[in-house]
Amino acid sequence: MTFAFSFLASRPLARCAVCLLTLSGCAPLAPAPDPGARVSRVVTPEDWRQREAAANLAAEGGETQSLATWWAAFGDRDLSDLIQRALLNAPDRRLAEARLRQARAQRNLARADYWPTLSASARASRSPGSEDNNTHYQAGFDASWEVDVFGRTRHAVAASEADLAAAEANLSMAEVTLAAEIAREYVTYRTLQARYAIARQNAQSQTELLEIVRWRAAAGLVSEMDVENARVLLAQTEASLPLLANERLSALHSLDVLLGLTPGSLENTLSAPRPLPRPPERIAVGIPADTLARRPDVRAAEASLRAEGERADAQSAERFPVLTLSGSFGWEAISRAALGEHESIVRSLMAALSASLFDGGRLKNRIIAQDAVLEEALVRYEQSLVAALTEVENALAAHAAGQSRLALYAEALEAARGAATLARQMYQAGLSDFQSVLESQRSLLSAEENRINAEGDTLLALVALYKAMGGGWRQETPPANSPSSPSAHTS
Repeated sequence: MTFAFSFLASRPLARCAVCLLTLSGCAPLAPAPDPGARVSRVVTPEDWRQREAAANLAAEGGETQSLATWWAAFGDRDLSDLIQRALLNAPDRRLAEARLRQARAQRNLARADYWPTLSASARASRSPGSEDNNTHYQAGFDASWEVDVFGRTRHAVAASEADLAAAEANLSMAEVTLAAEIAREYVTYRTLQARYAIARQNAQSQTELLEIVRWRAAAGLVSEMDVENARVLLAQTEASLPLLANERLSALHSLDVLLGLTPGSLENTLSAPRPLPRPPERIAVGIPADTLARRPDVRAAEASLRAEGERADAQSAERFPVLTLSGSFGWEAISRAALGEHESIVRSLMAALSASLFDGGRLKNRIIAQDAVLEEALVRYEQSLVAALTEVENALAAHAAGQSRLALYAEALEAARGAATLARQMYQAGLSDFQSVLESQRSLLSAEENRINAEGDTLLALVALYKAMGGGWRQETPPANSPSSPSAHTS
């Protein structure tokens, strides 16, 4: 049930205040949930648990490396070109831009409720069978305005502003994710390319070894068993080439997809073998609060939380009466000639006050539902905080482990090369059997693959660390008029 009062402007304006207070007392003013009472349960730590790993990566002299274009520090021209192309026109970024335009339009639409609505009309009417001089002419303007007494419009606009901030942060997060995914697939592609080259080089060496074994067998120095063993070793190495080529092609196609290109578009650009990117030895990891302030997804979740809080306030404002002012100015006459004369002028000004007295619990349940939506937004915000901290911790641990593995595998590779060379020389001199040659060749191939895989894994961990720290978008720190940092909402 809706109860309304309307009165003309000739009545004293004090009547408006009296009616407003009267209806406020009749309106359903049950206490509404307080959106501002919610506080995040996530506690931001003062330092990382992987403190030693973070310290080993710290920049010398405490200088902070730019995270906006972190890939430039890798010194790889192809990688930089791919990321720059992706940030300009990749499908994921275009989707985020489209959502940003939608949010901006919705914000402007909400702001329009601050202003009155003005319309113009003209009409001529005549009853059937009447003469022309009995035609009724009307023309004029109508205006209406809902006065935002209890802040419903203000909270709706604030919610749309927060939605816009979330869309802007989501665009930044799309850039962060896109740069990291491009780097990840590029490192994977170069790693597979290097593994393919290693396998081909070993196959060539094993082909030469097979010829030596055949010569020695023809001379009666070794048995045919050595020849067959050499053929098995070569066939196993050559069998890995098609698999590596297929995996390398899949990584190349993944890069095509990320850039919105048809499969094979980058083949000519990236077909030439190149070494893996060389990452910087030192980067500034910072403290957890810095990471949370940089992470666009955390800021997006925080903005969404504020938006739902404003919607909860706007929903609570529905409990109060609505004051609407309307007026009209125009002309009314029975002839077109008299339509513009002073005597034909008509005007009115009216104020209407309406409030819901009984709605079957609709408003109450809408408030409860919005309160649940607000709680959901808070949980998502807390999840974004925990996810951000976890990603950094995991990346720090993975990078530290990768560096240790890389050092050990490099040492193992050096030993395997020496053993393979020595085994081959001793076999040619007749001082050892072919079994030692087979084992040394397998160990060499395994050591080479382990080292290149460890190098690639270490690079991938560093890329994950850059992404976890929020690197890859153009504005590293929030502006002064931006939402407060996530750390301000933790307790």
